[in-house]
Amino acid sequence: MRKYLIAGLLVWMPLGITFLVVRAIVDFLDKILLLLPQQYQPDNFLGFHLPGLGVVLAVILVLATGMIVANLLGRRIVAAWESLLARIPLVRTLYAGIKQIMEAVLATDAKSFSKVILIEYPRKGLWGLAFMTSDDLGEVQVKAGADLISVFVPTTPNPTSGFVIMLPKEDVIELEMSVEDGLKMIISMGVVVPPWQKNKLVEGSNATDENIN
Repeated sequence: MRKYLIAGLLVWMPLGITFLVVRAIVDFLDKILLLLPQQYQPDNFLGFHLPGLGVVLAVILVLATGMIVANLLGRRIVAAWESLLARIPLVRTLYAGIKQIMEAVLATDAKSFSKVILIEYPRKGLWGLAFMTSDDLGEVQVKAGADLISVFVPTTPNPTSGFVIMLPKEDVIELEMSVEDGLKMIISMGVVVPPWQKNKLVEGSNATDENIN
């Protein structure tokens, strides 16, 4: 009974949690429709509520904003807006920090979180997973007199918090697993291990058997 119960939970729990998260996002975005004038709200002229229209409106709004700020006039408008925000003490700190993080994560040419690496942390002999965030550290790299890289060591099971460490490249071991697999391993507290090891072991054992035969 315990075996069957666990097997059933492994099917329904991820499905149920995914459904609840998606529904919460859709419901939140549907509230954007309330910003429209009363006569233009879809529920009024359709006569019924159609879930997901807020998602469509949000996508259209983001695309339209991107098209506007991609040209010279749009960039000047954004620059003027950011100049205004920079004069507000608390707001400028929050806005600048969030923007830098978003630029690092969303930039297509960024090197952040492009590699999963293995480092000896928090001391020699103990190994931990980390993500390379930058290999161009400017002043830090020059004054340290070493070829340093910046890595982010996430905590488990919440990888959004962690530590930033700068260490020599020769002390880093690059792994073949993807960033997604690395995050899965961290969130699962090491329970979910990417299948690379098993595949290599199976291939190695098959090759050994063939050589023996």
